[in-house]
Amino acid sequence: MSMRLSFHGAAGGVTGSCHLVECAGSKILIDCGLYQGGREIEEENRESFGFDPSEIDFLLLTHAHLDHCGRIPLLVARGFRGEIIATAASRELARLVLLDAADLQEEEAEWRNKKARRHHDRANPIQPLYTVLDALSSMDSFGRIAHYDQAIEVTDGVRATFIDAGHILGSASVFLELEEKGRRRSLLFSGDLGANGRPLLRDPARRPGADVVVMETTYGDRAHKPLAPSIVELYGAIRDTFKRGGNVIIPTFALERAQELLFCLREGVEQGELPASMQVFLDSPMAISATEIFRRHPDCYEPEVKELFANGGDPFALPGVHFTRETAASMALNRISGGAVILAGSGMCTGGRVVHHLKHNLWRSDCSIVFVGFAARGTLARRIIDGAPVVKIFREEIPVRARIYTIGGFSAHADREELLAWWRSAGRPDRTILVHGDEEAMAAFAAALGDVDVRMPELHEVIEL
Repeated sequence: MSMRLSFHGAAGGVTGSCHLVECAGSKILIDCGLYQGGREIEEENRESFGFDPSEIDFLLLTHAHLDHCGRIPLLVARGFRGEIIATAASRELARLVLLDAADLQEEEAEWRNKKARRHHDRANPIQPLYTVLDALSSMDSFGRIAHYDQAIEVTDGVRATFIDAGHILGSASVFLELEEKGRRRSLLFSGDLGANGRPLLRDPARRPGADVVVMETTYGDRAHKPLAPSIVELYGAIRDTFKRGGNVIIPTFALERAQELLFCLREGVEQGELPASMQVFLDSPMAISATEIFRRHPDCYEPEVKELFANGGDPFALPGVHFTRETAASMALNRISGGAVILAGSGMCTGGRVVHHLKHNLWRSDCSIVFVGFAARGTLARRIIDGAPVVKIFREEIPVRARIYTIGGFSAHADREELLAWWRSAGRPDRTILVHGDEEAMAAFAAALGDVDVRMPELHEVIEL
């Protein structure tokens, strides 16, 4: 077997990251993510991986976002019996993410089958991509825990070092040192890289020199708005809404965004930028569980946040914060007429508890809806952002009278300049391979790299090392 690298996801696209390294008789996956998007993309998750799962010896997981870990239960169900290596935080978050995904898939399959039965179609019942039991079973495949900057002898001829990627809790870039028949090659997989200067996590660590770099290009064609003015804008939106007597609804992603917002709100109260009497509700069972995991890994944070933990503080605690796990408690929030900040999922308003809060607050001119994350085309969030005067929620026409804010500085991804700085940090690699970005972003980033060997592989393409 020669040293080879092949691409089975996030090649020419932004989701489904999955790359296969073959060296010294072993097959090692870097990530095994879910394709995300419309129904057509969902069907791609059921197709062949492009390799035999039973032949994979190891899976190195960069982080616990669904588009990087979401097909692990399917991999195991189809025959994978190898070892998954990840950081401790990624292992905990992956369990949370995979169980939630399985639960949603079971609910979706049940709903679609019930709908089919109403139309007397019982011929081909829909099966979930994987079940909660599949997700639980896949956790048995997690083995050794990776620690940042400590090399792991994965197997003969393969050595891995996980490097802090600063994207979400536990996220890593993976540096591989390969040896086969006296030949040596080094590979660096960026995973998803975080933006610099985040309030919680450390900046991405500078990479070691590598022969081949495989890197994400999610925002390879644009710059982000700075974080500091975004926080000022958030505080201003909350104060203005409270003056009008309304509530602030913030559609929130459960991992990283919810915790970062809690941190910023706590700082706003401590600095006198926000009223100490403000009531904040984290109305997302998944975000609440993720926050508990975040509390267990203070070693991943910026020094000042780590010190806060060491002194008995809690970066996510503020005087009026409430965690609402139960459905009844969530429903009770709709009786609050004003003075509340409600963080609820999903971030794109495609489902979850935030949709109920929008139904009860979107029509009120004294309320505000604050978007702090990406909203894909076709989602309820995007329709509101784009200025729809009326939206349909639970088959009811709801007029959009609330004040709408779109605050763009909270991205957890590195932008174009940060990606370029990361790439330049240890000299030029022999070859740079661009993945995890749309075609326009990859092409723009390739042009910015200048006269170097750049590849943008197609799905299932194989590159000899």
